[in-house]
This record gives sequence, structure tokens and C-alpha cells, in this order.
Amino acid sequence: MSAAGADGPSKEGEEGVASSAAGGLFRFSPEPTLEDIRRLHAQFAAERDWDQFHKPRNLLLALVGEVGELAELFQWKSDTEPGPQTWLPRERAALQEELSDVLIYLVALAARCHVDLPQAVLSKMETNRRRYPVHLSRGSSRKYTDLPHGVISEDQAVEPEDPLRRQVS
Repeated sequence: MSAAGADGPSKEGEEGVASSAAGGLFRFSPEPTLEDIRRLHAQFAAERDWDQFHKPRNLLLALVGEVGELAELFQWKSDTEPGPQTWLPRERAALQEELSDVLIYLVALAARCHVDLPQAVLSKMETNRRRYPVHLSRGSSRKYTDLPHGVISEDQAVEPEDPLRRQVS
């Protein structure tokens, strides 16, 4: 799951790349990696002798707290307003800080629990592909348990019966 980098633009719609407010494509920078973030946080915590406080439960509660702070930034925004790309610089800076806090605690929690996040994401995306086949879930917000069952592929999909075409015997 790598996005096109400095090598050139990606194809339109490739890998679900979102457009920015300016109409261009948004991509994350290639660095730092999740491993770099893990290492930076581990060094920061070790220098302060904070490892003793970073048990999984504590990291999870800190993560939840940061998600709450992130949610506060959106709390009273109207759904009809333009998105965060148009927020004031002060609000954008707060958004950046809260998202960073969430990522830092998530990476720290994963490291403490010995979960390789990049590999876990790849595995979860494969699970999601199986649970949400395109032909059954495109444009739908249904949970996978509410999607039609027994359809293996788009080629094997059975069209719903049209009651008007039913012949009466």
C-alpha cells in the first residue's frame, strides 16, 4: 500500500487518494515511517523515565483522551461547512497536533502490545476486501453482516428478481 511519491503523479483515483482543497492530490510524506515514530517516542519516553507509566492500559486511556480532544475540534462544526482544509490556521494547527497525538499513542500502544501495525493493516485490509466485496458494498454504508450472503463474485451475483417479469401460472 504505497502511494506514488516524487516519482510522479498517480493515476486518478489510485489507492483512494483524496483531493485537497486546492484540487490537487494529497499524499503523506514517505518519512517518518511508523518505525521512525515508534523510535522517536520510545527515545522521548526513555529520556524522561516515562516507560514505567506506559503500560497498555495507560497508553490506551491516553489515546482515548487524545481522540476526545480531536473530536472537540469537530464538535460544533456544521456538516454543511467546508471541511478542515478551510479552517483558520489556529484550528488547522490544533488539528495537526491532536492527530499527531493520536498517532503517537497508537504507535506506542501497538509497540507495547507487540503488534506490527503496517502488517496488521495489510491483513485487516484483506479481511475487509473479503467482507465488503465491491459489487455488494459499493455506495452502501451497510455493515458486512447486513450485506447479501452467499455471493462469491460479481460474475456469480444473482440479480434481484423483478416481480413485474414474474409469470402467473
